[in-house]
Amino acid sequence: MAVGAASGTFEILHTDAATGARAGQLWTAHGGVETPVFMPVGTQATVKTLEPRDLVENGAQIILANTYHLMLRPGAAVVEACGGLHRFMGWDGPILTDSGGFQVFSLANLRKVRAEGVEFQSHVDGSKHFLGPAEAMAIQRSLGSDIAMCLDECPPYPCDPQTACLAVDKTLSWAGLCKNQARAPGQLVFGIVQGGEFAPLRERCARELVAIGFDGYAVGGVSVGEPEPVLLREIADGVRHLPVDRPRYVMGLGDFGQMVEAVACGVDMFDCVMPTRHARNGTAFTRHGSFPVKAGEYKLDTRPVEEGCDCYACRHFSRAYIRHLLNVGEILGVRLLTIHNVHCYTRFMREMRAAIVAGAFGTWRCEFAAKRQEQRGTPPGEN
Repeated sequence: MAVGAASGTFEILHTDAATGARAGQLWTAHGGVETPVFMPVGTQATVKTLEPRDLVENGAQIILANTYHLMLRPGAAVVEACGGLHRFMGWDGPILTDSGGFQVFSLANLRKVRAEGVEFQSHVDGSKHFLGPAEAMAIQRSLGSDIAMCLDECPPYPCDPQTACLAVDKTLSWAGLCKNQARAPGQLVFGIVQGGEFAPLRERCARELVAIGFDGYAVGGVSVGEPEPVLLREIADGVRHLPVDRPRYVMGLGDFGQMVEAVACGVDMFDCVMPTRHARNGTAFTRHGSFPVKAGEYKLDTRPVEEGCDCYACRHFSRAYIRHLLNVGEILGVRLLTIHNVHCYTRFMREMRAAIVAGAFGTWRCEFAAKRQEQRGTPPGEN
């Protein structure tokens, strides 16, 4: 496909014969994205501690920004007046914005859900706001993101079938309204499949979203406290009723093993705060597990964070040095560990994509699972 294909063009380049795994290319108004892809989270128009050039150097193709936080501070009007989100934050690659729905629904004691949308109080200053389908899409239009998400209702886990059904009803009603709102130039809109752990509700939601017609589809309401078998079943239940020619996105998923299984179901896109949040807590990710760099056993460890990693942090600094920075509260320690973690995530997705393209995803998947199981019995940091 030629560079600069029309926004919304999605081409599946390779499909694994034994599973639903696929390698694709999605084009947006700000360029192409090779899938499967992981999107670092830039909640407040920044991926914490990283500059845009850090993201580019570490393989990030597309990032996620948070509509809820940006509508409160600095405000969508400010971002728009400053030239839109890309110019505001100095990132010229694709950006996906969530609708703000998940953040609003997490404010259980500060919001009131109505058929038209959600009334809520700001967690910052207690000010009152209303977010409905028109408002959510207007904010994302002002931000100028490449992919805007429909407003949805995310039910808690666990919940009864009636609660999940009512959430699906609102999600579908709001999706229809979101579809008809004005968009920024070239902006794509994704619908979100809800339904909790109930397969019939997931099927109904997926089928009705497809009937409305969106540029892509997400599976929401996962990673909200459910056990892994339930989580993986929810993803499979949501994905199997989505069209094969549109990108599929699982929201808030960042565990390597779970992402592999989701890709095997035909998922193309992921996001999660894990690589950045865990870096702030002193945890490093590797191909086959994680370990606490802050631990005392690394005080004299001159090895890089991960043997064989070619990120800037691993090329230039030792575990001992990064541990020292973290333990004395120097921000450079968090920055270096974030660089490594983001690099680890994007490298992992590239390796998975390469296996799909090579027709070896099944073997790669089995080897990954076996190595991960083996590492569970290995002392931390020895991977």
